[in-house]
Amino acid sequence: MPNLKKSILSLVSILALSGLSYAGGDIAPVEEVVVPVEESSPFYIGLGFGTASVNNDFSSEEISANTVMLQAGYQYNQYVALEGRYTFGFNTDYDPGTTGNLADDYDGDFSNWGIYVKPMYPIGNFSIYALLGYGGVILDSLAQGDAYESGFQWGLGAGYAFTENISAFVDYVSLYDDTGFDYRAQDQDIDSDTWTLGLSYKF
Repeated sequence: MPNLKKSILSLVSILALSGLSYAGGDIAPVEEVVVPVEESSPFYIGLGFGTASVNNDFSSEEISANTVMLQAGYQYNQYVALEGRYTFGFNTDYDPGTTGNLADDYDGDFSNWGIYVKPMYPIGNFSIYALLGYGGVILDSLAQGDAYESGFQWGLGAGYAFTENISAFVDYVSLYDDTGFDYRAQDQDIDSDTWTLGLSYKF
């Protein structure tokens, strides 16, 4: 009986060692699966709708319009981008204020172009930003001819990212603030600005 017990224990030991050797031979090292990270393109485009106005602070004369804004930019990192914009107006309205001008003589077309450095500060899906750059405001088809002014432009805005590619934004941009506007109201304070709500798509 003792010999039988020893034989069984020996057989169990041999089978166990054989099983370990067999299992060890079949186990291959587990390779870590690396999921490729797709980096988004730094380029983005956008479309916005809003309002624009050119105001004479002295006479309360105002040219206003609904606007469409086309946007294209290059985002260097999460804090800085370079952005170009072109804005054109429709449904232009003229308020003569105290000038006594006829509306038909000043019912021109509004447009603006601008190139901006865009510093940004992200807060989760939200971001706040500024626009600092140079641009030009154009009033076409006025009774006395087109009027144009260019110079420093600045703005402030906020955005919200729905996904990595799509975000919404709203901003205010001061386009012009100086004395006179080309040949018009040369001794009076004139300012122009826009409000815009839109969507951007990052490639």
